[in-house]
Amino acid sequence: MQRVTTLGQFIIEKQHDFPFAKGELSRLLRDIGIASKIVNREVSKAGIADILGGAGEINIQGENVMKLDVFANEQFIAALSVGGECCAIASEENEDIITIDNEVSQNAKYVVAIDPLDGSSNIDVNVSIGTIFSIYRRKSISGPGTKEDFFQRGTEQVAAGYVIYGSSCMMVYTTGKGVNGFTLDPSIGEFCLSHSNLQTPKMAKTYSINEGNYVHFPDGVKKYIKYCQEEDKATNRPYSSRYIGSGVADIHRNLITGGIYIYPTTSKSPKGKLRLLYEANPLAFILEQAGGKATDGANRIMDLDIKELHQRTPLYLGSAEMVDLAGDYMKKFSPVEVAVKA
Repeated sequence: MQRVTTLGQFIIEKQHDFPFAKGELSRLLRDIGIASKIVNREVSKAGIADILGGAGEINIQGENVMKLDVFANEQFIAALSVGGECCAIASEENEDIITIDNEVSQNAKYVVAIDPLDGSSNIDVNVSIGTIFSIYRRKSISGPGTKEDFFQRGTEQVAAGYVIYGSSCMMVYTTGKGVNGFTLDPSIGEFCLSHSNLQTPKMAKTYSINEGNYVHFPDGVKKYIKYCQEEDKATNRPYSSRYIGSGVADIHRNLITGGIYIYPTTSKSPKGKLRLLYEANPLAFILEQAGGKATDGANRIMDLDIKELHQRTPLYLGSAEMVDLAGDYMKKFSPVEVAVKA
């Protein structure tokens, strides 16, 4: 009989990878796992509960807030606030950080950056959505966390992951020692190890980009898309275009089967659209640990300085050889833009 390893068991077994930790990081990851189960429960019954649709609010990103956005944000904040391992949270849904000023969190070692519900515009049409999170060691000494605790490069992450709420609920995370995936078994209510030591292919046949914005893309991106669409037997082209419009879903597919995900600058979003702190950095950490790459078209994502909580960036993410080639096209056909980033 095959042994089932739950998320909790796996985290405990891997605690020795963190000589500086005394169980706090393990408990923090378990807290995130518990909150994601609650969110998954509501996502799975959204069609028969009064939780679909907009909440009648606009968030700091200027986007319509969905009811499930609010629910997910509240659940993760609550889970991270009571455990005592986290002293501050940066959420996509909040303009400023959420400081945790209680007795148990005074000496907490970590801060968490989170996108509680990525792809929420797809909620009403039953498309997979997800949660993205990133964990850093705090820079301040004690007391409530500060904004400066979040102004760290992606290379300083101690853990990152995402949860995808789809045909099954799955958590994928890394602590810098490879990437592992856990699928929720609803019969026992536990995340169980289902994808051990994930590695993404170096090369694949899938590209993911919103081609509806083609006219607004840099020339380098336009040329790369045309390359993907050309017929060439030697390189197995043309490639397949696969774009769901829910970032976690697109990136999860490409992590498993290989491919490149591109969210470039456009004439409407000259700084890019994805947030560096709680979207690009954690996803870059995961893909790099799985053998892939992540850049802004010129520079490694995790080497970028963070100067604002909601700082935006373009993102080229996925199979290493595909990301490298897309970067070459940017360098050749959009040299001004690349020079500015560099």
